[in-house]
Amino acid sequence: MAGGSVLWFRHGLRLHDNPSLNDALEDKAAPFFPMFIFDGETAGTKLVGYNRMRYLLEALNDLDNQFRKYGGRLHMIKGKPDVVFKRLWKEFGIRKICFEQDCEPIWRMRDESVRGLCRELGVACRESVSHTLWDPDTVIRANGGIPPLTYQMFLHTVDIIGDPPRPVADVDLSGVNFAALPDNFYTAFTVFEKVPKPEDLGIFLENEDIRMIRWVGGETAALNQMQKRLAVEYETFRRGAYLPTHGSPDLLGPPISLSPALRFGCLSVRRFYWSLQDLFKQVHQGRLGSSQFINGQLIWREYFYTMSVNNPLYAQMSGNPICLDIPWKEPEGDELQRWKEGRTGFPFVDAAMRQLLTEGWLHHAVRNTVASFLTRGTLWLSWEHGLQHFLKYLLDADWSVCAGNWMWVSSSAFEALLDSSECVCPVRLGRRLEPTGHYVRRYVPELANMPVQYIYEPWSAPLHVQQKAKCVIGRDYPAPVVDHRACEHRNRSAMQELRRVLDKAPHCCPSSDDEIRQFMWLGDESQHELDTA
Repeated sequence: MAGGSVLWFRHGLRLHDNPSLNDALEDKAAPFFPMFIFDGETAGTKLVGYNRMRYLLEALNDLDNQFRKYGGRLHMIKGKPDVVFKRLWKEFGIRKICFEQDCEPIWRMRDESVRGLCRELGVACRESVSHTLWDPDTVIRANGGIPPLTYQMFLHTVDIIGDPPRPVADVDLSGVNFAALPDNFYTAFTVFEKVPKPEDLGIFLENEDIRMIRWVGGETAALNQMQKRLAVEYETFRRGAYLPTHGSPDLLGPPISLSPALRFGCLSVRRFYWSLQDLFKQVHQGRLGSSQFINGQLIWREYFYTMSVNNPLYAQMSGNPICLDIPWKEPEGDELQRWKEGRTGFPFVDAAMRQLLTEGWLHHAVRNTVASFLTRGTLWLSWEHGLQHFLKYLLDADWSVCAGNWMWVSSSAFEALLDSSECVCPVRLGRRLEPTGHYVRRYVPELANMPVQYIYEPWSAPLHVQQKAKCVIGRDYPAPVVDHRACEHRNRSAMQELRRVLDKAPHCCPSSDDEIRQFMWLGDESQHELDTA
């Protein structure tokens, strides 16, 4: 028996800051099997669209290329992890299986089956925490055995715990004994000699592949993108600001978000966190210290992970202890399908939903707009519809963070937002976030010639203006799916009644109005965007 160790990639698709890689290579002379297993669920592949699958496969290809530089390869196998590992043990007598923690409860059965196998075979099972800044279990213990129910309480708890660990040292792959799979593995399992295409896995392009913004998966691209992001942050810190796009997000330029890379673990969240902290101190000569508000989105990510870790019903309304049981209505006619396809007749919403389908990403401010429109803002449909759509198409969607955002925006877990007078208007908010209208013209070409004063509400344009723009509402572009004013009035009344009935319902809530404005990217003039037109 040759022995050896397995590095089981799931998320954490990188070589830098990878403590599981360090564990697996404690003995470089022992056979080493870096491996990704297509089990139909891992890395969010149970519900997955073409862009998400392509991004994942590009990340695997990047890993494979890096290993091949040192004479190895990434073994990509289709099967069940415990079955694959048991066969590997029979063939080689592997002694150790290493992997990064997937803290969400949806992975618990998969991981426990592997842990059980390791106990049965006497194989060491090494699990490392590096997909999150803090171990969610540590946060829960520090908070008295329950997850912190508010964002501010979470900040207080992690402040008590202390700073998250810094990244571990990178591993030198020279001299590593990369092992090959035996021939009988190829008869027992589907083994990919090279990274498959989405089509090889039964995932096909649903629309024409026209992307204005091209996302590239993989550690190499992620590290390059992080350097560009840090350059933006550097200039922002020098100006005395902390959130470079919060006041006026750029919906048209190259995105600086690292969220897809963080979601798949192509970029270490600890590397990014500490790079930001160190940059902040460098710019201010340490005078202001390192503050968590400069990492606000990273902390929200941690918060949602922690809230979900012991709640297997977290991504649904029924039985979810932190979610209000709001009586959402059933979809009427094709309104849900029109929202998904970007045919609501509200150009800002439609542009966003089409961008999602073609590119797999949306700016956080735009996500909030379309989520509010689907739920409490306009259509009054359950956030669960939106969650399933985002989980399939959004590159950075993962179970915990995506569900947390949907509950937040729909008021399902946050009582302070049940005042439906705070109802995001897709017309006014669109005008503030992108006053030129170019964002709409990019993704809704039917409106390319519509004058800017009508671009966000083209139904209000006189008929001769519509004809000149070659976009007659109801013929070339749909009329609004609903009367937004009537819906806002109805939803406000429903929320007021819910506030009365659920006044003492136990669930999470925002800590302050400032937190609401920051999360929704509304700015100081938020009341104008909150009220309906």
